Parts: sequence; structure tokens; C-alpha cells
Amino acid sequence: MNDSGPPPDVAAARWKTFATERTVLAVARTVTSTTRLLEVLPDVFRGDPRVEVIFGHDRSSAFNGGVRGLLRASGVRVVPWENATDVACHLVISASENARFDRLKAPVLVLPHGVGFQKFVPDARSSERRLSGVVPPSLLSPERSWYAVSHPSQAAQLGATRPELANRTLLVGDPCHDRLLASRSLRDRYRQALGLPEGPVPRLVLLTSTWGGQSLIGSAPQLPRRLLAELPLDEYRVAAVLHPNVWFGHSPWQLRTIQRDALDAGLLLIPPFAGWQAALTAADVVVGDHGSLSLYAAAAGKPLLLAAFGEESVPGTAMTALGQAAPTLDHGKGLREQVEEAIERHRPERYQGVAERAFHGPGKALPRLRSAVYDLMKLAEPPLPVASPRPFALPVPEQAESSAEVVITRMAREKSAWSVELRRYPAAAEPERPESAQCFSHLSSEVTGPERSWAESASVVTDTTVHDSPGEAERRIEDVLRHHPGCRIAAVALGDGVLLGWRDGRRAQAHAAGELGTARLVSAVGYACFRAGIPPEGVFLLRVGKRSADVTLRPWPTP
Repeated sequence: MNDSGPPPDVAAARWKTFATERTVLAVARTVTSTTRLLEVLPDVFRGDPRVEVIFGHDRSSAFNGGVRGLLRASGVRVVPWENATDVACHLVISASENARFDRLKAPVLVLPHGVGFQKFVPDARSSERRLSGVVPPSLLSPERSWYAVSHPSQAAQLGATRPELANRTLLVGDPCHDRLLASRSLRDRYRQALGLPEGPVPRLVLLTSTWGGQSLIGSAPQLPRRLLAELPLDEYRVAAVLHPNVWFGHSPWQLRTIQRDALDAGLLLIPPFAGWQAALTAADVVVGDHGSLSLYAAAAGKPLLLAAFGEESVPGTAMTALGQAAPTLDHGKGLREQVEEAIERHRPERYQGVAERAFHGPGKALPRLRSAVYDLMKLAEPPLPVASPRPFALPVPEQAESSAEVVITRMAREKSAWSVELRRYPAAAEPERPESAQCFSHLSSEVTGPERSWAESASVVTDTTVHDSPGEAERRIEDVLRHHPGCRIAAVALGDGVLLGWRDGRRAQAHAAGELGTARLVSAVGYACFRAGIPPEGVFLLRVGKRSADVTLRPWPTP
């Protein structure tokens, strides 16, 4: 048995099934650049057995972490970069500008991994900064390089920055932008995949950040937690998309550790490999910075707040124009008011002019890119037309539902009945707890939550497991009160309503029609009655954001 590995001529035709005429070397150097190639290349070479694509894994980047796993999960053929010179390729395609292209002989097509040349980044080979997206002259000669651009202004910018690269651009458009446009019809499905119920409430706030110290997450790492602490849980959800360089410039473990409180409070963290496009489509408002996702959000007509905008943004670009047009988030003021104002004052066409400076000819990027690629390979295009842009797949976020909330209730007398206005905030986000004569706050926790300490210190403990009868629920209430000495009220779900139990022995059956009739909501009415000294009997109007329902409390057992 021969265990010496594959034959030395593994690339030879005698081992092939398909009659390959051209070989393309795709450069995998960072998660960002590799992901862009994996999104684009399948549509460029779709259905063509004449072209074989091999990925060369360049491990020289500070952000190399995650690339190997991504390539393995994608099922592509990979060669180490040090062996890439042995691949007889006809074209090199890269969305990274820092690979050692000087070791290769084929022409190189550089695709953007964001939107144009919008940012200055540290130079890996010196202490200086360089223009992101442009290959240093020491790594690639001008006569072998081609740059795909999404707008004519980027060609002019490149020629002004590097005169030797004038006339080395190909006006393609932006395939990612085109797929975002095609994904709009799936917005409701994306929201469902993110765990949001059907309908306009709750609103989804999407926090997006590029990488580096001037980024949103670099300059304000507590912003995710603050948003969760200030946006009511029943009216908002918060998701975060962080540049893969944040994940792998540190580590996924380090990132999760820094954001532990926000994650425990219910932050929807979008993985670094996929899902940000769906989250952006699902979002009601975006809180961003000078990263490309802010431009994509603006082009999609989303309300936008800029929570950071670094001086590393390149003057004269569409990104700089966006920085001048979009409102900024004031970190010293309340966040909820700013988020709601951004939504209410927004017009979908607000950033149309900015988008027109970044994206040329929407909907045509793939046909243009395929034509450019086949021209560079000197190979006739396949006879079939390019498929229409595909919507992005459903997102699979990291999420942990909050099992403990700080509940704020405000009671008011309206005509002949009491109203209870309720707002809930994840306890892990450490929200404020106002108190006054008719405004009460308390900690409410699910009895089976992952953090027992919450239930042990909660004033209201709920069991959302549906019990068959009030008698069974009563036994559960006694058990909860016995094991949680600090608990004032226990609330246990029934098939039709909720049974509330006070420590003084009182019991009441609560019922509210519709989605507001849960144990975690109606129990707040019982607690407000307890604090206000009002008998827990009769009909109370429960208000949760813009929704409302009558909550009926009846003593149990019935006298």
C-alpha cells in the first residue's frame, strides 16, 4: 500500500474527468477576501467544465485565522501558497491586495472586498499607511494587473493615486450590491430566521463595524450593551455585524468575552463568514461607521446613524460624502431617542446621490465580470446567459434569549380603570431602574433560566411551561416560592391564562387575549398592584409599546 500521498503530477490531465482548458488560481488570504471570492466565483463559472478553480492559501496575513476552516467548509481544492507557483494557471483572481503576486506569471484580477478604495489601512511591510484595495508596486507589476471597480470615479481615483495603473481598471459594478437588491423580497424570511416575530414590531437595530481603533466597536466597545440597556425588549432587537478582521485580529473567543454582557442580554451576533447581507436587509435602522456596510445600508435606503467615522476614510470618495450626509450618534445622549428620530425622519431616497457615486449600473455586475474574466483568460464565454443575481441565504446568528429582565411599570388612572405601561430590558445589559410614586422597577426571571443567580434575586419568578390545571399550577407556585425566598410573586402559565401567586397566600388567575397574555408580561400587572397597594382584581389596560390589551385578574379559587 502506497502512503506517500498524491502522485507528483496531480494536476495532470490524466487524472481529470472534465476536459479543463483553463485554470484559475483564487487567492485565499483573509476571511473577508476569501468570502468575497466564494460569493462571486460560483456564478462567474457556473456550468462551465472548461475552467478549474484552485484556491491558493496565503497564510501571511495577520487576519489569517478562520481561512482554513472556511475553505474546508466550502469544499474547494486548496494548495499552500508556497506551492502556488507550481500551478500552471491562466488567471489569478484575488480580493486581497497583499499576496506575493510577484511569484506568479499569470495576469491578476483584483476584486474589491468592500466598496472601492475608501480607506487607509496599515501597511504590513512598513510603518506607513496605504490605500486599501491597491496592490503595492513591489508585489505586482502594472502590466499584469487589472482592477474591477464598481464606479468610474474609482478608476479616476486609482489613476490619480498610481498613474501607472491608469487604464488598468474594468468597470464591472458590485455583485454584492446586486444580490442585496435581489434579496429585498426575502426580508420577512430573514427576520423570521433572526428570531423576530411576524410584523413590524420589534424593530431591528443593526450595529455594523469595520476594524481598527477608529471603528465603531474599537472606539465604543460598550455600545452593543448600551443599546440593549436603553431599547425596550418588546419594541427592539439588536444585532451586530463586525468585520472579520475584528474576529480574527483578536480571536472569536476574545470577541465573545468582551461582548459577554451584550450576548447574555440577547445580542444577535452575526457570524463572520455569512449572514450580514440578510441582517442588513432585515434591519429597520443601521448604526454604523466608515466601513463598507454603511454604504450598502445607505444604498438600500435604510435609516443610518454614524457612531464613529475615522480620519482613515479617504477624502473625495462616496464614503466621505456619506459621512457628511448621515446623522451622527451622540454617545453622551440617550440612544433610544436618537434611534427613533433616525427612523421617523428618514426618507428612503435620502442617500440616493451617495449611492450613485459608489454603484454604477446596478443589476449588471455579474455579466460584466464574467465577460472580463473570460477575456483575460482568452476563452469564449459559455453560450448560456449569466443567471440573475441570487438572494442571500438565511442568516444563522449566535443568540441567547434573555431569561431575566428589568421590568419598568408606570400606573395611571384612566377613567374608571387602571392602566399599566410596561417596558422590559435585559437584566444582563444593566439598564437603569427608575422609581417614583407610580413608577416601579423589578427584576423578573424565568425559573429555568441558565443563570440561577437571576432567579434567586428576582422579585417575580415565572414558569412559562404550560400547566394543565390551576391546581397543578398552584403546586408549582408553592414550590417556586419555597425555593426562592426573595420572590414576591410567582407566575405560572396555564393553557388559558396565567396563575399568579403572592407570598401572603393570595392567588389570581390572569388572562389577556393575544400576544401580550404571557406569564412574563401579565405578571408585571400583578407586581404593579403589589407595589401600588391596589387589590389584584378587575380589568387593567396593559400597554407595551404601541400594543395594548385588557388584562383581567380574578381571585383564585373563585370565592
